[in-house]
Amino acid sequence: MRLKVALVSLVLVFVFGLEMAAAETEQEIINRYLQKTVAKHTSKLGWASINFSVDRINRHNDYNDFAIIESAKLTNGTFSWIEQGFSFGADFGVVFKKRFAWSVGGEYWMKQGESLAEGDSYLQLSTGTTVSADPKSELSLFGVTTGLQYYLVNPPTLAEKLTKWSVRVGGTIGYYSCSWDVWPEYENLNLATGEPADMNATYKGTAPGFSFGLGLDYPLGLWDLGLGMDAGYLYLNFGNVAWYNAAGDEIVASLDGTEDGRVNLALSGVRGKIELKRYFNW
Repeated sequence: MRLKVALVSLVLVFVFGLEMAAAETEQEIINRYLQKTVAKHTSKLGWASINFSVDRINRHNDYNDFAIIESAKLTNGTFSWIEQGFSFGADFGVVFKKRFAWSVGGEYWMKQGESLAEGDSYLQLSTGTTVSADPKSELSLFGVTTGLQYYLVNPPTLAEKLTKWSVRVGGTIGYYSCSWDVWPEYENLNLATGEPADMNATYKGTAPGFSFGLGLDYPLGLWDLGLGMDAGYLYLNFGNVAWYNAAGDEIVASLDGTEDGRVNLALSGVRGKIELKRYFNW
């Protein structure tokens, strides 16, 4: 009798153990399936960001020469040099191949230049006469960019996003557009005739821009936010700034009244940027 009870007990324990093993295996299968499903639906890591940049523009440029020359023709006012540029921007990026990231975005520069006090007098060299003028020289600028980055240390991950200091290098290429408003009486150069044209319209131009630099990303520990800090160099020179009259003649700004003295807007220089990033999966 005792032997039968022992055998039955052993059988029950064995069957119960098999059921437990089967249950654990089934749960593991479910977990693996869920993990694969989550990974399938959140297989990419990206970020959206807003940023603020300061550019230390190279001082030796045509615009600053223009400011010196034209200020000498004014009775009272003096145009300031352009030495710094300030811009706001936004970017969207995605991480791929573990250490690489691609981004696309845009930036808008705060207005450069100034409007001087009204009621000044301006000497027009072509006629040798002084005319009443309200001197103005203001630049507006915006651009769209795309870039590639490589993470040297602690790249963000799909599972944890950004959890440690991250170090990266990279560069961007962009397409920029500028507008330059000057006062109506400014003596421009009509390239078709070599003589000043009528009242000035807005000078416009486009140019490619290139940047490269080093960046750091720091996790803020809240809402998957990160703080980015970059230092680099921006190459951005506009060599085609002009406006066109009704006859299709190209009108340009010139330092000396000749085509060789054409004013090119060179805005290249060292750049610093601070950026607020929000990481996410999809």
